[in-house]
Amino acid sequence: MVFGGGKVALRKCQHFEGFHIKVVSKEILPELRAIADETVEADINPSTAAQYMDGADIVIAATSVHELNNSIRDISLSKGIMTNSAHGGGDVLIPSVLKRPGYSVTVSSEGRVPAFPPYVVRALDDFLDPSYDSMLNLLMRVRPIIKEKVATQPERAKFLADVLDNEKVWTLLRNRNEEEAFQTVMREGGLQ
Repeated sequence: MVFGGGKVALRKCQHFEGFHIKVVSKEILPELRAIADETVEADINPSTAAQYMDGADIVIAATSVHELNNSIRDISLSKGIMTNSAHGGGDVLIPSVLKRPGYSVTVSSEGRVPAFPPYVVRALDDFLDPSYDSMLNLLMRVRPIIKEKVATQPERAKFLADVLDNEKVWTLLRNRNEEEAFQTVMREGGLQ
């Protein structure tokens, strides 16, 4: 159950694709309509919000009105429903997410400043150049080998940490020399 039909509601709903999503708002973005299973165009106030909550497993208060989100949050929590509020509070945290092949990075201001997490995610998106994807692929390639050849878990963890700290390997990956980076790891790690 989502109250609000804007960009914040859309971002939060994207975490729940595949579940039944009902959105209640006076105005609803077309992108949000596309992922919602049910939409209700209606003015929201605390008493009408309470009626829509019946049967909900989770409530997300994502309107543009701070006081209304607080009321929705308080009513939902009093009904024993898991709750997230765009303006803070509640018992469910929904972070902003940067998804890449093989890994995700999440950021949350814990409801303090909703504009902050998406900003940080955009900055991280610029920072995490393709060499990070290549490094993950390299580590995934090396890991089965070190599991066979390196005796203990602490030694394996150190081996992988040393690869991550190796500037020569990073330079090779930034220059798209993945195979040479792999050979360097094998050679310098004594695995050949």
